Amino acid sequence: MTANVVASDGRHIKIHTPEDFDSMRRAGRLAAECLDFITPHVKPGVTTGELDTLCHNFIVDHDAIPSPLNYRGFPKSICTSINHVVCHGIPGDKRLMEGDIINIDVTVTLDGWFGDSSRMFPVGKIGVKARNLISTTFEAMWKGIEVVRPGATLGDIGHAIQSHAEAKRYSVV
Repeated sequence: MTANVVASDGRHIKIHTPEDFDSMRRAGRLAAECLDFITPHVKPGVTTGELDTLCHNFIVDHDAIPSPLNYRGFPKSICTSINHVVCHGIPGDKRLMEGDIINIDVTVTLDGWFGDSSRMFPVGKIGVKARNLISTTFEAMWKGIEVVRPGATLGDIGHAIQSHAEAKRYSVV
């Protein structure tokens, strides 16, 4: 059973059970599996709307809910951000072209738990700048993961990510 405790600074902290963590893992795993599933479909000529439909069906077929759908009016099941779209792009009729990069953000609700993941995909052959952006963001993610430990704050994680990005002349939104 999940319990609540009050920290010495007055914050209320929820203590989760091993079963809660198993449920979190299942939701996170489903989001990652959806990204694996969509990978071969990310190619020139496909629309972001078609990718959305494929992901929607995958999520629903796994007895989960696509969390973005109808959240504060969001009309689709995933977010698709092409090239200069920073985040939370809305899937539609836009066709992917050779040389594009697209970030696909998948969030699922499974048995009341959220799984949220995204992945940046090259569309066909991409240029050097796009390759560098993809590799730098991937490296920055791992820099953040490396500092995760008991007692680490979100600020510690964000600092590791931002420091790496800025060292490569990128910024974090």
